[in-house]
Amino acid sequence: MASGKKSRAAALALLEAVLERHQALDDAVASALEDGGRLARLEARDRAFARLLASTVLRHLGQLDEVIGRCLERPLGKRLSRLRNTLRLGAAQILLLDTPAHAAVDGTVRLLGAKSPFRGLVNAVLRRLVREGEGLLADLDGARLNTPKWLWQSWCAAYGEATARAIASAHLADPTLDISVKHDAAGWARRLDAVVLPGGSLRRALGGRIEELPGFNEGAWWVQDAAAALPAKLLTAVLEPGQAVVDLCAAPGGKTAQLALSQAVTAVDLAAKRLETLAANLQRLGLEAQTVAADVAAWQPAETPAGVLLDAPCSATGTMRRHPDVAHLKRPGDVVRLAELQARLLEAAVAMLGPGGVLVYCVCSPQPAEGPERVAALLADHPELQRQPIAAAEVAGLSELISPEGDLRTLPCHLAEQGGLDGFYAARLRRQG
Repeated sequence: MASGKKSRAAALALLEAVLERHQALDDAVASALEDGGRLARLEARDRAFARLLASTVLRHLGQLDEVIGRCLERPLGKRLSRLRNTLRLGAAQILLLDTPAHAAVDGTVRLLGAKSPFRGLVNAVLRRLVREGEGLLADLDGARLNTPKWLWQSWCAAYGEATARAIASAHLADPTLDISVKHDAAGWARRLDAVVLPGGSLRRALGGRIEELPGFNEGAWWVQDAAAALPAKLLTAVLEPGQAVVDLCAAPGGKTAQLALSQAVTAVDLAAKRLETLAANLQRLGLEAQTVAADVAAWQPAETPAGVLLDAPCSATGTMRRHPDVAHLKRPGDVVRLAELQARLLEAAVAMLGPGGVLVYCVCSPQPAEGPERVAALLADHPELQRQPIAAAEVAGLSELISPEGDLRTLPCHLAEQGGLDGFYAARLRRQG
């Protein structure tokens, strides 16, 4: 089997894992990289193409389905999922990835196998897209079509239709690689061919193996979205160096690394294996933290910490710039279920605080039920807690990132000209004496 067919077959397998078996794309990639997996058998260039192809389909799924539908005499039956995904892969190559037309059409048709009765149909649809697809695509409302209806409605209700459209449009752009450095951001920006964003994170284009970039092996930096780098700073800003802090739901450890630069950190997570990865990353960075594998809702520290950071499990709908599979894996019920979990974790976090202790709560979600509504309910139940408003100076003067209540609220459309941000919410609360 030629490498082109192998990479397309791998991309098809990734799509089926996400859309048919509801597996996260990162997990599907990890499984396919294991010994004997489809991706493990490919050269690095072909692996990259397979992942790019699957990600592109997931990012533009609504548009692709619309143009494919306009080229069919009647809709495909529900059982024809492999045929549907094969057409999506072909359409993405032709319309979005600038794959040469012959390679896109022939390579996609060959995925079906020599005896498939659908070879003629796929060939005809893709050749029509070669001729007419660019015009068909230009007429579509991509931001709306690629956003699940429930998410679009929730964003319109929370932020207004104009901002909802800006959020959805930001998800169509290619993601970037954001980096947190231990020191000398300007120097590392030059070495990494990156720019320094407001707040100090570095940003560069995706490409190549992260492990081969300058400074990785010497532990000078770690990968972390620029928005995800803000909550830990909001905690350390109001603490004295060396004070004890607890990082709850700590893995994979980007925030733990930030805290460990100035504080004595205990990192707690339910997943022992993820904590092993966290510890390995800290070792590479030359940083230290105590790790505890435990249920955050039940665990309590032996000594009262000065601060607690709770990065709670959430719908992750703020990360669709980098994880387009989220749009196809999450449902409204997930938000309700996770909001209940967040409420329990918040209660556990508050119980760890002594007088004067500070809690920073954050989620990578723009859904109000997972952010401001959780904090409002917590404050109503705990009069001893008081919000500590975040000043614009704490987020590099970007006042648009501060909510009217004084909380952090980043949206994918913020810093749009520089590539956007993940959607994050964070609130800072202090327990009164």
